[in-house]
Amino acid sequence: MAAQSIFDEPLPTIMESPLDEVSQLPDFNFDGERSANSDIGIGAILRGLDRITGAVGDFAMITGETLEFERLEVTLEACRYPLRDVNKDAFALLRIRDIREEEDAFYGWMFASSPALSALDHPRYDIWVISCQIEAVSEN
Repeated sequence: MAAQSIFDEPLPTIMESPLDEVSQLPDFNFDGERSANSDIGIGAILRGLDRITGAVGDFAMITGETLEFERLEVTLEACRYPLRDVNKDAFALLRIRDIREEEDAFYGWMFASSPALSALDHPRYDIWVISCQIEAVSEN
């Protein structure tokens, strides 16, 4: 009867302890200045795809700007990149809405290095982040 081989192992016991016996958390000091692990871009370059027609388009956006790609309304709320290395990666906070619907189709961070990690779920269109834009540095 190999089909009925079920293991009857006891589950491990969970030890309960009163709250006053819980180990103390370390003290964190949030009064000083904290540095972020990323820099802020002034805009982003995004790529859009229409899956039905195969049309692909790149477009540059400035933070706070809203534009239309086909039937999508895309708003760039922020673009960040690793400290002092804009070519390494980019992560953009995007709000994307199909103009035929009231609710957002996507709102969140998209990552250039991992587009599938947080992606737009739309039957026809796809949008992803290519890079952040930074201010041009004058060489005077």
